[in-house]
Amino acid sequence: QVQLVESGGGLVQAGGSLRLSCVASGRTFSSDAMGWFRQAPGKEHEFVAAINWSGRRTAYADSVKGRFTISRDNAKNTVYLQMNSLAPEDTAAYYCAARGGSYSDLTSQRYEYRYWGQGTQVTVSS
Repeated sequence: QVQLVESGGGLVQAGGSLRLSCVASGRTFSSDAMGWFRQAPGKEHEFVAAINWSGRRTAYADSVKGRFTISRDNAKNTVYLQMNSLAPEDTAAYYCAARGGSYSDLTSQRYEYRYWGQGTQVTVSS
């Protein structure tokens, strides 16, 4: 059974940093394109960042560009999201997702991702 397990969320003050991790099991994700999404209360899922299978290509939402960094360690089947300069509007549940294939394009479309984690909560206080 495919599993994506996120960790690293928590409560942080505005301006602080957190690093989220997503560990994949049940299949080898080293050839998988991966992404992070977030959902704030009462809002739709929002694309945050994506990374291709090798880690050489990345894409970000404008709202996080320059503050967040997505990376991966294929030997550990893990994808990371380093979040710096956090602001209250970054408060949300953050979800890791896998596309289920080594796609060459990077996409922000939620329906393009086949596997999803349960999410980890990030709360930024002002």
